[in-house]
Amino acid sequence: MRLFYIALGATAGVLIVRRLTRAAHALTPEGMARGVGDAGGRLGEAVSAFLDEVRVGMAQREDELRSALGIDDTSAQSSAGPGRVP
Repeated sequence: MRLFYIALGATAGVLIVRRLTRAAHALTPEGMARGVGDAGGRLGEAVSAFLDEVRVGMAQREDELRSALGIDDTSAQSSAGPGRVP
């Protein structure tokens, strides 16, 4: 029975030391840079997706405003003729 408790204590000790070593490494400059690099990829993707959605919304709103104001690029250019500003 003593052998069981010795093995259990040794296993727990190894696991605790490994976890503490990993936590200590995460607080070093290299560990922090790696953590930021890992999160930075996901953050970059999220920002890119957000900006794409904003661009789509801006284009839709511009179309709505042009329609509401009666400004249409194709009809304004053809009816104005050369040299005239719509």
